[in-house]
Amino acid sequence: MKLAVTGNDIVNADALELSRLIHTRHVSCREVMQAYLSHIERINPQVNAIVSLRPTEQLLAEADQCDEQLAQGQSRGWMHGMPQAIKDLAATAGLRTTLGSPLFAEQIPEHDAISVACVRASGAIIIGKTNVPEFGLGSQSYNTLFGTTRNAYDLSRVAGGSSGGAAVALATRMLPVADGSDMMGSLRNPAGFNNVFGLRPSQGRVPHGPAPELFVQQLSTEGPMGRTVADVAHLLSTQAGFDARAPLSLRSDPSLFNGSLQRDFKGVRLGWLGDYNGYLPMEDGVLALCESALQDFTQLGCVVETCQPDFPLEKLWRSWLVHRHWLIHGNLGKAYANPELRNLLKPEAQWEVEGGLHLTGEQVFQASVDRSDWYRALSKLFERYDYLLLPSAQVFAFDAEQHWPTSIAGRPMDTYHRWMEVVVGATLAGLPAMSIPVGFNPAGLSMGLQIIGPAQADWAVLQLAYAHEQLTHWVKRCPPQLLS
Repeated sequence: MKLAVTGNDIVNADALELSRLIHTRHVSCREVMQAYLSHIERINPQVNAIVSLRPTEQLLAEADQCDEQLAQGQSRGWMHGMPQAIKDLAATAGLRTTLGSPLFAEQIPEHDAISVACVRASGAIIIGKTNVPEFGLGSQSYNTLFGTTRNAYDLSRVAGGSSGGAAVALATRMLPVADGSDMMGSLRNPAGFNNVFGLRPSQGRVPHGPAPELFVQQLSTEGPMGRTVADVAHLLSTQAGFDARAPLSLRSDPSLFNGSLQRDFKGVRLGWLGDYNGYLPMEDGVLALCESALQDFTQLGCVVETCQPDFPLEKLWRSWLVHRHWLIHGNLGKAYANPELRNLLKPEAQWEVEGGLHLTGEQVFQASVDRSDWYRALSKLFERYDYLLLPSAQVFAFDAEQHWPTSIAGRPMDTYHRWMEVVVGATLAGLPAMSIPVGFNPAGLSMGLQIIGPAQADWAVLQLAYAHEQLTHWVKRCPPQLLS
């Protein structure tokens, strides 16, 4: 007997549960697509998270094809028939990919990005894209093509970024699971702002590209987001694995991430980094909320201690600026050199390129040495601690009309992304880092906590996140009021 499953049941189901419902034929792929499109029609105008949505008749036709395959006993994978919108920085074959920039307003790639091809091969139906800041620069998902994405819990606030559209679409149940990418916290910051999970994998875990440059770009990585840790792990298993087009990608078997996340954490040591001993300014309430979550880990049997890396944090920031200027100048320098195209770049993009114009080889090399010393400093901490903990952001979601915070706790921000400094440590060290929900402030704004693991310890990070999730259930307990 087929159980009655409503459209509300479909969009509220976690990704793994939705996969089960589809494969046991409790719901058809057409019913799933209809439920999601109806929900998107109701919710998306309020949050502006999904852009470049494909025509309904095309999507329903693809859902029907998925149903026909299931009727013949064929499944392409665990995401068979599941709607998926791809972050608008990743190439999607035949579907507009704008990077949030007027320079690419009508760009239609011929081929998928590697991570997109993996999702498509697992059976997902690509329904559209998720909104981003221009070129993914900054953690405020606005651009001149599509406008601003709004926070799932407060429409007057920002979504975060650059995976802001992805996080909000996920939090508002417009997607069962979401892909993103992370250079400066772009999977972690919006996850924290929207009460979902976002994992920045170890460098090389998810193949990057295809891209013209294969070896130097080691800041950004694609990765998964979800409403449960198990969903995040399964999406990572789909995205991960060696690809010859990305020679620095890891050869580890990605099927590991489909295993049981259960683990005993009694006696496991956690190092709490806090605000780096006062170095990072924090909006009132951020640190206290994250510190209150430390007792959750104690309840799991962990031993939590405060600690600090033996490294000058200002040097880390200088290394970050050099790396970022250098890479962005490499990507956007030609556009900047053309006065007509330069005027189409937002001021922050122009500033990044200008920062790279006069860098010397010696400066770039020294920045890489400093980055290496930072990795060694964290490795020293991991001799004592199994994990390190850090807030996912230094502020709560701010006014959506504001491009970026100009000060925190009275301390001026000297760049458009200085307020995000808390996330650069894991990026520069190439370590796995996951933002997990840890609650809300009195204004109803959510915050996340970063779990940072040693090099390539993605599975261990997922296990600790899962244990915390089973204890707290923040996502299930606190859905956005927008869904009422």
